[in-house]
Amino acid sequence: MSQRDYYEVLGVNKNASDDELKRAYRKLAMKYHPDHNPGNKEAEQNFKEAAEAYDVLRDPEKRARYDRFGFAGVQGGGGGFSDAEDIFSHFGDIFGDLFGFSSHMSGSQASSGADLRYNLTISFAQAAKGDKITLTLPKHVPCTDCNGTGAAPGTRPETCRHCNGTGQVRRSQGFFQIATPCPICRGEGHVIRKPCPRCKGEGVIVDTRKLEVSVPAGVDTGVRLRVRGEGEPGVHGGPPGDLYVVISVEEDARWERNGQDLLCHAKVSFAQAALGHKMEVPGLDGPIPIEIPKGIQTGTILHCPGEGMPYPGRSRRGDLLVEVVVVTPTHLSERQEELLREFEAAGDDSLLSKTKKLFKRGKA
Repeated sequence: MSQRDYYEVLGVNKNASDDELKRAYRKLAMKYHPDHNPGNKEAEQNFKEAAEAYDVLRDPEKRARYDRFGFAGVQGGGGGFSDAEDIFSHFGDIFGDLFGFSSHMSGSQASSGADLRYNLTISFAQAAKGDKITLTLPKHVPCTDCNGTGAAPGTRPETCRHCNGTGQVRRSQGFFQIATPCPICRGEGHVIRKPCPRCKGEGVIVDTRKLEVSVPAGVDTGVRLRVRGEGEPGVHGGPPGDLYVVISVEEDARWERNGQDLLCHAKVSFAQAALGHKMEVPGLDGPIPIEIPKGIQTGTILHCPGEGMPYPGRSRRGDLLVEVVVVTPTHLSERQEELLREFEAAGDDSLLSKTKKLFKRGKA
């Protein structure tokens, strides 16, 4: 059978990028993989042909020689595979994604530890000023009885006889040899005949630890603080995971929060609203004096710049917004009612005077 052009095999043009080559090869590998085509010799040949084409075209030097001299430029340079194991050794990244294993698979690979989450509730004052808080956390530590081996004191883990300590077993499928984690030792390469009573063979036990976390001023509910390296320990020497502290801030009856701005309410009497008034409102650093201008109306917002919540990690602060609420009296003495009637009747700008004028216009 004549050998087909490598670009034709993969179905790409001669200007195809590395990513286009890889995508084309992945597609063909999925289509012609022997697991999907058991006993199909044609599919097996197509699979080998695609692997050979990709092996040449993915290598810049081989590709350049092939583009210039054709097949003669790559003969003896790896443009073919004797069996599937060679294919896996070349394309472990692709086959690991497609079929769940890698040519470099090992039962004792290092892996990162799991991340942990801790929900922390703090007071409004702690959020406003920042604080250092000591957390008491569970932590997996090596078992002191077995020194982390998982084997009972006086014993030690034994080499797995099923995989001879490699942590993986190989099986043939068609022209493939596929390596999978050993089912006896679960890829560890050793077995524990007599587990440690304290850790049940796990090699670790749960202990507690204390950790101080710095909460920056100005945090709000939902903020996550990342503490690197304080998660679960890594496996086989891998790095530990991280700890994420998720903040929840308690409410304070004195303020409503909107981001870094704070809102409070200032209640004033009818007379204070009409004549003006000086008063104090609560602030994060203590009472703040404000001046109520004459004739203010309910709902008016007064601004106190820089008196709100801090921005985390910055010197800037939000604002304090003061909403004025004019309180209408509900219980008046006879003298108070008399004075109010006199006040309403006085002057052309009184509400009573304006009402009378409206009635007169209506009659006219």
